[in-house]
Amino acid sequence: MTLVPLTILVPLVAAGLLAASRPLASRLLADVTALGAAVAVLVMCAILTHRASHGEIVYWWGAWRPHGGVSLGISFAFDSLGAGFATFAAALMVAALVFSWRFFETVDHLYHTVLLVFLAAMVGFCLSGDLFNMFVFFELMGVSAYVLAGFLIEHRSPLEGSLNFAITNSAGGVLVLFGIGLIYGRTGALNLAQIGQTLGHVHPDGLVVAGFALVVCGFLVKAAAVPFHFWLADAYAVAPTPVCILFAGAMSELGLLGVARVYWTSFAGVFGAHEGELRAVLVTVGIVTALAGALMTLGQHHLKRMLAFATVSYIGLFLVGVGLLSRDGLGGAAAYVVGDGLVKASLFVCVGILQHRCASVDEVDLHGRGRVLPIAGVLFGVGALAVAGLPPFGPFLGKALVEDAALGQPGYGWVPALMLIAAALSGGAILRAGARVFLGLGPRGEPDESSDEAREEAEPESEEPHDSTPWLMWVPALALMAAGLAWGLIPDLSHSIGAAAARFVDHAGYARAVLDGVLTTPGHVLAPHGASPGSYLYGVGAALGAVAVAALALIRDGERRLGPLMALRAPLQGLRRLHSGHVGDYVAWLTAGVTVIGGVFMIALI
Repeated sequence: MTLVPLTILVPLVAAGLLAASRPLASRLLADVTALGAAVAVLVMCAILTHRASHGEIVYWWGAWRPHGGVSLGISFAFDSLGAGFATFAAALMVAALVFSWRFFETVDHLYHTVLLVFLAAMVGFCLSGDLFNMFVFFELMGVSAYVLAGFLIEHRSPLEGSLNFAITNSAGGVLVLFGIGLIYGRTGALNLAQIGQTLGHVHPDGLVVAGFALVVCGFLVKAAAVPFHFWLADAYAVAPTPVCILFAGAMSELGLLGVARVYWTSFAGVFGAHEGELRAVLVTVGIVTALAGALMTLGQHHLKRMLAFATVSYIGLFLVGVGLLSRDGLGGAAAYVVGDGLVKASLFVCVGILQHRCASVDEVDLHGRGRVLPIAGVLFGVGALAVAGLPPFGPFLGKALVEDAALGQPGYGWVPALMLIAAALSGGAILRAGARVFLGLGPRGEPDESSDEAREEAEPESEEPHDSTPWLMWVPALALMAAGLAWGLIPDLSHSIGAAAARFVDHAGYARAVLDGVLTTPGHVLAPHGASPGSYLYGVGAALGAVAVAALALIRDGERRLGPLMALRAPLQGLRRLHSGHVGDYVAWLTAGVTVIGGVFMIALI
């Protein structure tokens, strides 16, 4: 149990020491201290994940335990899924710090300090059993992320991207806080388990539904689900590449973890009779997010923006798994997040290596210049096919489990086909960029406004090209890709994740563990033992679709001679016009999204 508080105390203490020693400590000391703290957190979270596989772990800060089913203290209460996400976040932090070691020629100690605070916030969010403390860690994660996105303040674009990020996500934080206030007003509780027990004995009214809608929408802002996603590409495009590893692999996905945690621990009982209506809303938002993100991915030449919109698309696919409100859907989403996050993090590292070597992140400007980096080219091509869902590697297993879960829900047989389209478009865009940059395929094209923008946003990190790439920068690229590809090949992974998801959705068992101190020993769980044969067909189809999309885009004048891409031009142009870069527009869309989703919740759940 003593490991539980150390998971956030170690990075916070290390951050404090680095901040205090800032005028005196060397760059080497800062790198070693930050990396050592991150590795320590990774090891502790991995141990807790193993222990939590035998039942929920509950830690009461200050030993303020509940009495008579009433909790006044603050708890960390988590299962192997929550601890597993914390482990994943810590692993990405280690990779980001290793890459940072040689990526930045000079960097202030503040960078390491804020990264460690960011790590503590992510871990705390994953492990917290208290709704208000989830909000606290949510905000700490946000503030740290705003600083990291705008870290290179001597340039204009990081400040603009960070400002858009901060304003929209702060609005999301306000939504969560207001929702917590409404929930507390109805239940008099902040502990997730106690909220669930209190609401389990009442009929859902407007106050409960409004509180739930505000909390869910606030977390969806962090997750960057449509129409709350506008901030994401602006932030990812200007954030330092090591920070993008964390943003794309863990931060946005934690918003979905928040949605799942709050629903299953606190609202599954009160909304059980309306599960079908809630499922329809969440799956619809997920599919719209996946398709909109995929279309925007296809229209990008800025490599960071391309991967950012691919992240939006895959957030939508993850939301489909969560939104199915089933054990198998949740388990599939969890497996999908890890597999996709590892591969996408490796792709961001490859972009960082390109930026370091060529001082550009624009695929038009980089046409053929990536030939000097054949390893990065191989990683880019393999990664593109992996994120498209090529079996049996990487993200395929999670995608397949989500598809199978959708097919198991009456009326959702259409979901896998749309998931295939989204994955093919996103993977095809990445494959197109890789072929153009590393093989010199396709028309060279003329630099346009997006090229100028890409060049401007590349300047803060790497103003001059380098003649070689330090080997330490290759380590995270290769390790992350290898781990991502191997993820889908781990024996019995689907069964283990299915068992973890079964414990996650057992809100009655969670309440007994937290409020009564009674740990329920998990029995035999009939979890899936792998992907179905049909999912292999969907996976191969998505990969072939990605190759076809890339080929059509690379053929000179292909859009005029071959019709399929022409059909995408009108919706793509419409979507691009909506991404104006003006934060006022983004907040307007956020307000509209909250109004629509909240209104639908009100109609469906009361």
